[in-house]
Amino acid sequence: MLIKLNWITLRVRNLEASIHFYHNLLGLTVQRRFESRGRQIAMLGLGETSETSLELIEGSEQVLKPEAGISIGYEVSSLEAAMERLTEMQIPILREPVQPNPRLRFMYIADPDGFEVQLAEHLE
Repeated sequence: MLIKLNWITLRVRNLEASIHFYHNLLGLTVQRRFESRGRQIAMLGLGETSETSLELIEGSEQVLKPEAGISIGYEVSSLEAAMERLTEMQIPILREPVQPNPRLRFMYIADPDGFEVQLAEHLE
């Protein structure tokens, strides 16, 4: 029945701060921005031609609270390199790297609204 994931939506307080975090700091591509029913929206993805993976909608209220247990996960080629870059950009690490099995390591950071973002490295 289902064939692919279109996007994940986050309602954010400040669209510019969220775009700065996801685009300028993490490297997602801003694919398009528009207004719908009085709300500013940005669609972001990985790479120039990728499908959209994240929809940010600016609003004064958050429907989903950061403490709801939802996280967004992205794969990185090197967790060590990611940690160095995060330190340079002064982005705090919420949860230090863990390795639940020999093939996976991951850690968590927070976006401007407090939503957890998991950065994972798949090991060979």
